[in-house]
Amino acid sequence: MIRRRDFITVLGGAAAAWPFAARAQQPSGRPLIALLSPLSAATATRNIAAFRNGLRDLGFIEGRNIFLALRFAGGMAERMPALARELVDLKPDVLIAAPESSLAAARALTTTVPILTIWLRDPVLTGTVESIAHPGQNVTGTWIAGDDALVGKRLELLKEAVPVLMRVALFVNAADLTDTTMIDSATNAARELGLTITVIQVHDAAGIEAAFATAARDGAQALFVGQSPFFNTHRAELAERAQRARLPAIYTFREIAIAGGMMSYGPSLPAVYQRFATLVEKIIVKGEKPGNLPIEAPARFELVINLKAANAIDLAIPEAFLIRADEVIE
Repeated sequence: MIRRRDFITVLGGAAAAWPFAARAQQPSGRPLIALLSPLSAATATRNIAAFRNGLRDLGFIEGRNIFLALRFAGGMAERMPALARELVDLKPDVLIAAPESSLAAARALTTTVPILTIWLRDPVLTGTVESIAHPGQNVTGTWIAGDDALVGKRLELLKEAVPVLMRVALFVNAADLTDTTMIDSATNAARELGLTITVIQVHDAAGIEAAFATAARDGAQALFVGQSPFFNTHRAELAERAQRARLPAIYTFREIAIAGGMMSYGPSLPAVYQRFATLVEKIIVKGEKPGNLPIEAPARFELVINLKAANAIDLAIPEAFLIRADEVIE
């Protein structure tokens, strides 16, 4: 059973007006929205459903007055350039390329197709946009998880859930800059919290078991798992291995907690994708340029606790901490 706090997220937007401001790419005169994801189709199910719901709320009916072209890399980064080429060749009206690994593949091919993305790192510091208020060029979207404060917040929550915590293993995807650039943030935050942190780089799926073995040798009492899509793709294996190792863990995305991970704290990705529908409307109906649309922040962050996972490793999470959760899985 899943308990949720009652909440309402207002995304806004009116019904779509016709005719479209942007030229249509379908022979029938209907626009094409392309989507490129590093995840598998199964992993991205809730995100895609939320995006479709957002479109429907604005009057866009798939197959009637709008078309979608979806490509999923299934966690294999090497597939991204070819999939991006397939979508760009379709000449879409808008391309959703999220997160940054998708964006890099898309921007290598086009500077004209409007692109929506999700940034895990500061998009200004990484040089992908001119400013938050005015991104410039052909891209805008949402910056969800890249700041130092959020990394520190996750460590703080992990320590609250495990008050005796002293040693933490940080799993990062060695091939993903969104992960490796958070190492300094996590190290500094751990020092402030009186924690010792060990950075363990995971290069591929075959390296997950070795990473847990390293954590055990280093005496880790808990895991802090990076925010790379790689970990979301392999969420079931991570959750199972953490339980077998009897290690409490915190992750970025709710989907991993649902799959058996002990705890997650991060933005609601479905809410971000539902909001993308409004940005699509602004571009294809109102003719706005993505470079003129300010980069947004997530509408909400969610603390999700999997009480079944905690009980499986005999961890008694303080009741006061449970009360703060947005969702408790039991």
